[in-house]
Amino acid sequence: MSAPLLHYPPDIAAAPVAAARAVDVYKIYGRGQTEVRALDGITIEFAAQTFTAIMGPSGSGKSTLLHCVAGLDSLTSGTVLIGADDLSALDDKALTLLRRDRIGFVFQAYNLIPTLTALENITLPLRLAGRKPDRAWLEKVVSTLGLADRLEHRPAEMSGGQQQRVAVARALATRPDIIFGDEPTGNLDSHASTEVLHFLRRAVDEMNQTIVMVTHDPYAASFADRIVFLADGKVVDEMREPTPDRVLERMKGFGE
Repeated sequence: MSAPLLHYPPDIAAAPVAAARAVDVYKIYGRGQTEVRALDGITIEFAAQTFTAIMGPSGSGKSTLLHCVAGLDSLTSGTVLIGADDLSALDDKALTLLRRDRIGFVFQAYNLIPTLTALENITLPLRLAGRKPDRAWLEKVVSTLGLADRLEHRPAEMSGGQQQRVAVARALATRPDIIFGDEPTGNLDSHASTEVLHFLRRAVDEMNQTIVMVTHDPYAASFADRIVFLADGKVVDEMREPTPDRVLERMKGFGE
């Protein structure tokens, strides 16, 4: 006997699963008069194959939100999902495997291992997982990031921009569901910053990646499809199709 057909309501059947989602999330430090609500009831969704920037004044909860959605920090309450997987339902081992296999990270510090070549740094997450690189995908990543002639160089032999491109390639190497960047251009000069931002944009447009990036820089944020503005642990505004001038004007409202 054939299996019965399952019928779902059209809105559920048609709705794509977001790459990541936070639902009514709180992160609270301290108690009583010393209580600080780093995240204060945020609900937000990050659609697959899009580039989202998170902005706001210092202390607004930008990095806290990023770290909690990425599974690097725990919530006081609320739900975070990567795809359909609820992070709070995972034990430590399952959460470690999810972060290793399905999430990429790019931070302000390049976090490269100085004794390894660029290629060895890029493929390190795969080797730690006991997996062989997908050669075609790896070649596409290396080509897109312009690193083909730097693969045998060690970090000390590369500029800051080149090192950050290696860090981006490392994040892409596992073909993750989503990549999180915390001020990924914060240590770079304007030329290197622009290079890295163009590569992140290409990763979304040409490689179907999903990127969520915290930044304080209006120019960096203008590469995103959408900007989410935080203040006092809450989402207070959004902007589509941003430009540096529009972002700067909005940030003036925060006194920055």
